[in-house]
Amino acid sequence: MPKFKACIEIIGINPFVFVPENILQKLFKQNNKDKGPIPIRGTINDKPYQQTLIKYKGAWRLYINTFMLEDSPRRVGEIIKLTIEFDPADRTLTPHPKLTDALINNPRAQKKFDDLSPSLQKEIVRYISFLKTEGSVDKNVTRAINFLLGKERFIGREPMK
Repeated sequence: MPKFKACIEIIGINPFVFVPENILQKLFKQNNKDKGPIPIRGTINDKPYQQTLIKYKGAWRLYINTFMLEDSPRRVGEIIKLTIEFDPADRTLTPHPKLTDALINNPRAQKKFDDLSPSLQKEIVRYISFLKTEGSVDKNVTRAINFLLGKERFIGREPMK
């Protein structure tokens, strides 16, 4: 697994590191593409992580969230040691059954959901899938349907129109 050191930088509120070009080329070859998000895994300061490599404003960036590195936004300027490799694992998320049922029972919301960009669909599915209690799932499925119907905010977004 390729190793490198990098300085944490920040763009907006998002800490990240640049991945060296020679390592990027290996990742592109393993992924059979050099466009779109690239699933990766590795370690940061010997702690395992799973992430997606993203190209933004013309540069490939490995965003460092707080699950990967504690207090990462406060560590800008710190040099960290990383390993990185392509992650071939299936990352398909299955929608929570309660979200699926709610969409089936509300054809208008289902249509709005189907018309969303794949990334926004994934964001909604991911948000609900990682909730820990049934009460939270119930409440947020209702909020998601209301969001799709233009009735309330959800996941930091204004209601759909």
